Amino acid sequence: MNEVIPLAERLRPVTLDKLAGQQHLTGLGSILRTAIEKGKVPSMILWGPPGVGKTTIANIIANNLQVPFYQLSAISSGVKDVRDVLENAKKQVGAVLFIDEIHRFNKGQQDALLGAVEKGIITLIGATTENPSFEVNAALLSRCQVYVLKPLSKEDLSALLFHAIKDDILFKELPIELKETEALLRISGGDARKLLNLLELCVNTLNERHSKKIIITDEAVMQIAQQKIALYDKKGEQHYDIISAFIKSMRGSDPNAAVYYLARMIEGGEDVKFIARRMVIFASEDIGNANANALLLANATFDAVTKIGYPESRIILSQCAIYLASSSKSNASYRAINDAIALVNKTGDLPLPLHLRNAPTKLMKQMDYGKDYQYAHNFENSFAGQEYLPEQIAGTRFYNPGKTPREEEFRRFLKNLWKEKYGY
Repeated sequence: MNEVIPLAERLRPVTLDKLAGQQHLTGLGSILRTAIEKGKVPSMILWGPPGVGKTTIANIIANNLQVPFYQLSAISSGVKDVRDVLENAKKQVGAVLFIDEIHRFNKGQQDALLGAVEKGIITLIGATTENPSFEVNAALLSRCQVYVLKPLSKEDLSALLFHAIKDDILFKELPIELKETEALLRISGGDARKLLNLLELCVNTLNERHSKKIIITDEAVMQIAQQKIALYDKKGEQHYDIISAFIKSMRGSDPNAAVYYLARMIEGGEDVKFIARRMVIFASEDIGNANANALLLANATFDAVTKIGYPESRIILSQCAIYLASSSKSNASYRAINDAIALVNKTGDLPLPLHLRNAPTKLMKQMDYGKDYQYAHNFENSFAGQEYLPEQIAGTRFYNPGKTPREEEFRRFLKNLWKEKYGY
């Protein structure tokens, strides 16, 4: 039976004394430990990086209180699942409901919990990797204590590796030599669960190849990891490499590559809002007025995935990524604002032309504020042709329309108005 249970689960602590790190919460005399020992545990949100003990703490609380324990994942559970648990909890006393990745519950799902928490039907323990101030409804958050879990130190993780080899019921029977740990620690990115899963993968793979001794080196770990797992760490190098590849694929108008890297992020557990947020930025930075609908679709995508979450959001993200990759491209708006900011930093606060200044008082009018301003709509084609920039930089050009059909229309329109003034 033990051979079927993953190493991370076999080693999951059942007491606070065995928990790696988090001494500020679980050490002697700490707030959370005291609450658990007194049996007066409030509803809470456990906020911290992946694999630092949030689920373990929830299990330890349930074991200590000896009460019914329910567990849901916000990725795969809906309002019906929550209501089913609450109906069962009404028939019991002091039930604990643990919701992993509670930040992925939408407002309706979170609201379904509110009444049960208020009435004491359940003690809610929510786990999140995102700031709960932004991701959890204010009404629900106000009824929960927030406990912040810290990243595990290199020493904590190294101790966990040696503990696994020395004490695990299966590993202690194998001739394992942990020669190097750097690759294990780096690939796991501080996630204890990922660390133990990778260790187990390496031990099993090397055990198949070598019957005499299992020697774990950095080279062996990297080779096995590249072959058998999709390297993705939401906080580490792969996080930035893959989002970079995703953006560059869309910029390069390759929807196939864009969807592939999107799949890598989804399977790696990337936050749906992080992906959608980057697509909103991309729609303006890399497409801009070449296709103004791109920004509208990207923004609608962000709103939609915020309400829906995984797994259905994968379809919406895919639709948007394909549209953005297949759209005309222009970075003219991006270059225009960068050039304008650079000039502002160089020239400082230049005096505004008097004709553009607001004149709400008699004194300001006497100082010629607003004098000679020409109201554009009073002229043919609603164009007055005045200079709108400060005198010192008059005639400066920031916006240079791209070569796409839509921006060529902008170019012709501006050239017709301004002739050669801006070099169009």
